[in-house]
Amino acid sequence: MIARAGAMDSDGTRAALAELCRIYWYPLYWFTRSRGLSQHDAEDLIQAFFEDLLRRNAIARADVARGRFRTFLLTSLRNFHSHQRGRAAALKRGGGSELISLDAAGAAEKRFQHEPATESSPEKLFDQKWALSLLDTTLNRLCREYTAAAKQAWFDELKVVLWGGRGEVSYAEIAGRLSTTEGAVKVAVHRLRARFKECLRDEIAQTVPNPAEIDDEMRHLFAAVCL
Repeated sequence: MIARAGAMDSDGTRAALAELCRIYWYPLYWFTRSRGLSQHDAEDLIQAFFEDLLRRNAIARADVARGRFRTFLLTSLRNFHSHQRGRAAALKRGGGSELISLDAAGAAEKRFQHEPATESSPEKLFDQKWALSLLDTTLNRLCREYTAAAKQAWFDELKVVLWGGRGEVSYAEIAGRLSTTEGAVKVAVHRLRARFKECLRDEIAQTVPNPAEIDDEMRHLFAAVCL
């Protein structure tokens, strides 16, 4: 995905960059809001930042030897923001080509307002927001798969126990609501977890240059979630 976003083909470049924007939008938005920017200034900055990456083909110059893509993005955003402040200029709403809808941007603000207070560094929390965003992307992908297979009701019930703990919901209760057996629910949960892991690895593979790095990135992801 990163390679496509850095390619010169306009259609493929834009599609890949739009996907990266969707994945990294909230982590970057959270970072700018946590550093004191207002909602609208943060929205404008992130929109302008991704548009600038596209216009300058900056992703093609990302050096994988110097770190992860998320680190490249965060460093680039800081530099872009500093440059924008120095010029006292910003790409205002509607002034450029939109890579993410303003409705989605507004949803990010609602999510930001519910974030708990913390003393962790913005950089560590940026990694956490990236990890949660990737998990959410994977979960949405699974939801689409189950919906396409006419199993939306199954997904809605099984996602509650996806992470390994049953919590307050037993397999027997789920089986009752789905009009099936507890054994069938256990099998379905096992398959969902296996598919989730497979999809997550695939999502991570889109943002690392070498398949050998997937396991290390997964370990970092789960460590970030547990901050």
